[in-house]
Amino acid sequence: MNMQALAMAFLSALTVGGLAWVFIYPLLSGEKQAEKRRASFTAAGPALRVGGDDRMRLRRVQVEDSMKEMEQRLAESKKVSLQTRIAQAGLSWTKQQFIIGSCVLGGTVLIAAIIGGMALLPAIGFALATGFGLPRWVLGFLKKRREKKFLDALPDAVDIIVRGIKAGLPLFDSLKVVVADSPEPLRSEFAAIVETQSIGMPLGEACQRLYERMPLPEANFFGIVISIQTKSGGNLSEALGNLSKVLRDRRKMAAKIQAMSMEAKASAGIIGALPPLVMIMVYIMTPEYISLLWTHPTGRLMLAACVLWMSAGIFVMKKMINFDF
Repeated sequence: MNMQALAMAFLSALTVGGLAWVFIYPLLSGEKQAEKRRASFTAAGPALRVGGDDRMRLRRVQVEDSMKEMEQRLAESKKVSLQTRIAQAGLSWTKQQFIIGSCVLGGTVLIAAIIGGMALLPAIGFALATGFGLPRWVLGFLKKRREKKFLDALPDAVDIIVRGIKAGLPLFDSLKVVVADSPEPLRSEFAAIVETQSIGMPLGEACQRLYERMPLPEANFFGIVISIQTKSGGNLSEALGNLSKVLRDRRKMAAKIQAMSMEAKASAGIIGALPPLVMIMVYIMTPEYISLLWTHPTGRLMLAACVLWMSAGIFVMKKMINFDF
């Protein structure tokens, strides 16, 4: 009994230490300090400029005002509601329908677990995890898949707008051409821009709302370019041409980062899959040898600690090989 209590205390301390390391890792690595430095730079007021023509000074003020508005929108967009997440995933459900579907899924899992012979308390925990976590994981998966399709089609759409402007078409008509020729989900997103502009909203503000439905840096760049050009003027075709080049360069950089991180991802997959594979092989050869892990109390404790440690390790490796640019 003393050995069991000692082992439980030791594994509990290790688990708490691992979780603490995972959650305080951003503080130790300096990520929080870097975010504060970036925020201080972006929050700095405009510097005083001496000399220059009045028109250029007015243009600079308009550009600075537009950038401030975009920064405010970015700060507000971090608080995403459930209805917004459903829309970002491309679903037409309401919030009530999603909650009802999650409850039905959790209740079905609970009934199936009880019928299958599972104890009441673990069955309730499993049903809550399934009903609360699985639908939101599906939302995240659909959102990422939709964003990938949007990014693949956005540079071509910007090129279409550039060619239309150079041919003499207004920007609004060029957006209609994109709606007619582009694949989903870019077609529906640009159709929303056209519809909101048709009911009287300024085109710059309509393009800025694209980032609310598609929270990507590329969509934010597009909204910034259109908003600045509609307010301060300038060569729109040249600005969008530069934006198209930036979008394609970012896509190349993302592909390069993915290729460079594939070795680390493969290593993480092998390390994560090795323990369960070894457990299955040992169980096939000598089931009485490894069955102590789930028949003996100490074995169950060790098994739970191993699952926690493996999950923390996989999470840390995932954070290390994911790059934001």
